[in-house]
Amino acid sequence: MKQSIQLRLGQNLTMTPQLQQAIRLLQLSSLELSAEIQEALESNPMLEVEGEEANNNNTDAEKVNGETSASEPANNNDVDAATTETDKALQQTEMPDELPVDTAWDDIYEPTTYQASNSSSASGPGDREVEFQNPESESLWQHLSWQMDLTPFSPTDLQIATTIIDSISDDGYLDVSTEDLHNSLLKDLPELELDEVDAVLRQIQNFEPTGVAARNLGECLTLQLQQLAEDTPWREQAFRLVREHLDILASHDYSLLMRRMKLSEEDLGLVVELIRSLNPRPGSQISSQQTEYIVPDVFVRKIKGVWKVELNAEVAPKLRINNMYAGLIRRADSSKDNNFLKDNLQEARWLLKSLQSRNETLLKVATRIVEHQRGFLEHGEEAMKALVLHDIAEAVEMHESTISRVTTRKYMHTPRGIFELKYFFSSHVGTANGGECSSTAIRAFLKKLIAAEEPKKPLSDNKLATLLAQQGINVARRTVAKYREAMTIPPSNERKRLM
Repeated sequence: MKQSIQLRLGQNLTMTPQLQQAIRLLQLSSLELSAEIQEALESNPMLEVEGEEANNNNTDAEKVNGETSASEPANNNDVDAATTETDKALQQTEMPDELPVDTAWDDIYEPTTYQASNSSSASGPGDREVEFQNPESESLWQHLSWQMDLTPFSPTDLQIATTIIDSISDDGYLDVSTEDLHNSLLKDLPELELDEVDAVLRQIQNFEPTGVAARNLGECLTLQLQQLAEDTPWREQAFRLVREHLDILASHDYSLLMRRMKLSEEDLGLVVELIRSLNPRPGSQISSQQTEYIVPDVFVRKIKGVWKVELNAEVAPKLRINNMYAGLIRRADSSKDNNFLKDNLQEARWLLKSLQSRNETLLKVATRIVEHQRGFLEHGEEAMKALVLHDIAEAVEMHESTISRVTTRKYMHTPRGIFELKYFFSSHVGTANGGECSSTAIRAFLKKLIAAEEPKKPLSDNKLATLLAQQGINVARRTVAKYREAMTIPPSNERKRLM
């Protein structure tokens, strides 16, 4: 093949560092954005927060002016001229009005984990110091070990207790049998008897939370019933039911239970109610999970009959260019210090532009979502409309990937609560009249129907599908079962109650 030179004209999108920064800021959550801004404030001297007291800036300006007057007392006009030249140079720097953040660019960058660092900078007496605390919650193992240390165990019993606590699951149950524990301890304690392991286990079962270290559900409920006062109504009957007929209770065969227990329907209901007041997973009372706080990015309020969408001004501080440092830039100066100021000024201007683009895009998307889901704000989940990313993308004339970035880990504060923007998107199901119904609305209808059912005769999935069809929503029984399982609602035979 003969080699030749050809000239072709075309357009393509270049992923410049500025564009990458704009896209990355667009997909950050509010907490990550605050950390990003704080890092930029600490590293870039050209950035400052609006509203801060200008005492330090004025002092620095007086020092700079004093040094200039001492060295060049007759050159004040030169300083003004240099500042004017700097302003002209800033105006000549080209920057587009809108950043092209709307693109199908895949997320090739891994999400960055930000950690708030304590600043060692000095603050004035009137400044408010914010302390970031990240306390670790106590785990079940730590809680049991603390009680073990307070118990007067012998060295042998202490080793047994340590082995038992190490074998307790997060739910509070002992995962292994006492025989297996005894065999594992024989290597270090060859003269150990099985009765000693059982004795230490009974002591640990007296620890908090009540019911811990049980080997099965029946033993867990029995331990909790033992802690109740002896004069507790129906305590003895509950003991008998848990020890002898727990499998019948699990199958909800109340007729058989009434015959075996020789109790009336009302009395059996009181016994079952007492058992239901117990905790089948005692270890869940002590969780090591940390509380996650949500900061809404958008506020939605109804003002004079019109829904208004506003950005949360407290999510990120308002930034601006430090005029004092910007005025130190000399247009024709190519020194190292001057180049440093120029580079930081350009980075600061791109950051401000990226933040502005992020806020505008977020507000635009949130406004469209509120306009589409006005029924939800007025009447609740049952009025939720079907909505997909493509619908909002067409309304705001952006790509679906951009809408996905904007709605991920962004939260909206409404009169009905705080919701992630992703919550307002759901698939649709066809109705009898040819319309569409949101899957979120269908789940809301199912919750309402199940909450209003008779405890003795719960509605089956087939009956729920029939009731939905009467409201014009045609869904199959398996679809009802899928939505019910997604909401962790048990089937009809497990929802049966006496009262």
